[in-house]
Amino acid sequence: MTDKILSLPPVSSMMRDCGLEPKKQFGQNFLFDLNLTGRIARSVPDIDKIPVVEVGPGPAGLTRAILMAGATKVIAIEKDKTTQPILSQIIEASDGKLDVIFDDALRVDFSKLGFKEYAICANLPYNVGTELLIGWLQKIANGEQIKSLTLMFQKEVALRITSHPGDEHYGRLAVLTSLIADSKILFDVPNTAFVPRPKVQSAVVQIIPNADKIAAISDLSKIEKITAKLFGQRRKMIRSIIPNIDWKQFGLTGTERAENLSPEMFAILAQNLI
Repeated sequence: MTDKILSLPPVSSMMRDCGLEPKKQFGQNFLFDLNLTGRIARSVPDIDKIPVVEVGPGPAGLTRAILMAGATKVIAIEKDKTTQPILSQIIEASDGKLDVIFDDALRVDFSKLGFKEYAICANLPYNVGTELLIGWLQKIANGEQIKSLTLMFQKEVALRITSHPGDEHYGRLAVLTSLIADSKILFDVPNTAFVPRPKVQSAVVQIIPNADKIAAISDLSKIEKITAKLFGQRRKMIRSIIPNIDWKQFGLTGTERAENLSPEMFAILAQNLI
């Protein structure tokens, strides 16, 4: 399989031959740098032991790298059917290790893919990355065995996922992520690595679900609701957003703002106020 993947033409050549161009409506920014795609793929824990789900493979630059890194099974979910001529060639070269589902990842029920556990690795489309992440966090909280997420986001979104109370970028993504998982930025990716070149920098984030944290959370959807409410007016004091509450029962004064509250406090508030 490795020799077949290596013998394929460069991604850029395959795109040109198929008349494929990035589509703005799908938030597509393709990554051609083999060093970067290889680095992302090699960052996936246990890539040779559990299936890998990739969202938005496009012309399959990262898909190739995931296969080359030793993945025994890859499920790629792609909304843009014009990529089919390229993806078909990767499927043929993969010796049965790659399956492609042409559908919207927001609508795909990952629990029905047929795996007890899996990893997710993706260069996420900019326009749906946050929505996809929140959905995956909800699945993890509900017991779905997503063992790791290795994801590329805009750098600002990456900071919002990995930040802490009081940080400039601290918000609902950091709260939801930190309550069920451990996260970190693995490395930055310059905008010059993409075609077309986006205006912003990107970063690769890794999220590893934490069983102890998950066990301590009763309902992530409630926490999502209260983070949306409080961070939706983040410059206001919490007593102004949710009035008529005895904040002393939570060890608070009510003059705090959302950015001052720990993830654990959001969990307590959600349990009692939602």
